[in-house]
Amino acid sequence: MAEPTLYIVPTPIGNLRDITLRALDVLQQVDLIACEDTRHTLKLLSHFGISKPLVSYEKFSEVRKSAYLVEQLESGKSIALVSDAGTPMVSDPGCVMIAKVRDKGIRIEALPGPSAIIAAQSASGFDGPFRFIGFFPRNKGSINRELLRIKVSQDNTIFFESPRRISETLTSINEVLADRLICLAREISKIHEEYMVGYALDVHERLQPLESIGEITVIIKGTDQCDDVDEALLVMRARELLDSGCSKKDILHVLSQETGCKRNDIYEMLINMD
Repeated sequence: MAEPTLYIVPTPIGNLRDITLRALDVLQQVDLIACEDTRHTLKLLSHFGISKPLVSYEKFSEVRKSAYLVEQLESGKSIALVSDAGTPMVSDPGCVMIAKVRDKGIRIEALPGPSAIIAAQSASGFDGPFRFIGFFPRNKGSINRELLRIKVSQDNTIFFESPRRISETLTSINEVLADRLICLAREISKIHEEYMVGYALDVHERLQPLESIGEITVIIKGTDQCDDVDEALLVMRARELLDSGCSKKDILHVLSQETGCKRNDIYEMLINMD
């Protein structure tokens, strides 16, 4: 590791044996490790007999800590950036430091590794492209907008959800997408790993007897064909895009990508909008 490098290192999302040999090599060789929770990362390192200086790096201290870490890189040190589980930057801190490191022309290397998104998608059996939206929206307006977007999209939609909110989220999904299959993945790679596939109401009922629910990834299957898309929903989605500042040309492109509908059909709808 002669050249100072920022390594983006995925860590296990459950089973510690999911860590890659390359990730262990990097963690063993870097000068220091930037992590969300030093206590959590220390347990991982101790398990594999690795001892390195740790620097906490969570979203509330990104700006301040990233400046310090860039200084360390400029002094010739190499750093590994890790999150508590999975890959940094996937709903985890890291964007501020990576942007600063790139601006300085310092080398960045991202390692492949464990991902709840990919594991859930592969186990769902849902074919086709997918989009990842991070954690499911919290406020009512954002929830309605996202469900409308999902309603007209042929892509599978993947998101994370907390155990405390999953019941409320499944209820919201059922209200708009009662006929759409979902896959709920919990405790991926852990001892109680489970995948539930069905409609939102069915999955919700299956969850009720469980006393505790671990980390959750949800996939909503995309619509099968454009004929399933209600024109009223397309108009609502188009108005949402208009309100956000998109031109009708932009909207034509977005809706054709999201729904798979013919551009001529969408264009006709747009010119007939009030």
